[in-house]
Amino acid sequence: MPNDPESFQDWLGRSEEATDTITADPLIRYNATLDRDEPKPKPGDSLRPGSHWLYFLPTVRQSELGENGNPEVGNFLPPSDLPRRMWAGGKLTFHQPLKVCEKSKKVSTIASVTPKEGRSGKLMFVTVRHDYHGENGLALSEDHNIVYREAAKPGLAKTPTKPKPAPENAEWSLTIHPDPRLLFRFSALMFNAARIHFDHTYVTKVEGYPGLIVNARMVVIQQLELCSHRWPDKTMTTYTYRCLSPLFCNTPFSVNGLPNNDGNAVKLWAANNQGGLSLDGEATFE
Repeated sequence: MPNDPESFQDWLGRSEEATDTITADPLIRYNATLDRDEPKPKPGDSLRPGSHWLYFLPTVRQSELGENGNPEVGNFLPPSDLPRRMWAGGKLTFHQPLKVCEKSKKVSTIASVTPKEGRSGKLMFVTVRHDYHGENGLALSEDHNIVYREAAKPGLAKTPTKPKPAPENAEWSLTIHPDPRLLFRFSALMFNAARIHFDHTYVTKVEGYPGLIVNARMVVIQQLELCSHRWPDKTMTTYTYRCLSPLFCNTPFSVNGLPNNDGNAVKLWAANNQGGLSLDGEATFE
């Protein structure tokens, strides 16, 4: 499949819809996985930022999964001869909260397809726009940036590029200890079969990484949870983030925040145990 802009014009604007009810049980399992002592969700409770990912889970049949555990492309996501797909970043815009027991709808649309050439070879960036609607209208808009990459070179161990140093002026900080149990439970929460997060033999022998990779959504959620804990009375309006370098199982990492002087925005980042920048972002509030 050629990787040029002309070949993907027919995919732009392609959309699909899914419906779900915001039930309490996924939130209970979510709180247990995050080790949060939260009361049982009640009808009408608002979802915390990030917990929308517990719903509208993919229902791809087992036979439609690729060798890496991701759904095969060419159905909704555009096809490519680049087999690996990873989260590159995104933006969440909060209009109003989704609420427990609400019937809701998610509309996903292919917004852009951009082939590129990088230091590691061919790349293709795809942005998918997700709009989440509750019973009172549009609740959340999400721009999800996905990067397609070439297959790992056979027999070569991958040495991750040394990330640039993370800031050292955090006012908020939380250290996470990602062990295999946490990574497995998080994948189960999201019905995510990507093998890089739970299959040690696959991620080391096939992908060439030194260990299991922490799911980017877990890092994002830990940053959002940090904000919810530190500013419980504020309402988040936007959150923008970029995934810069991987974090690995059994290696602690930190999520960090630096509020601005006006109290309406927070610079956020995640750092590995060597102080390298893994993910950066910013949240705004009202």
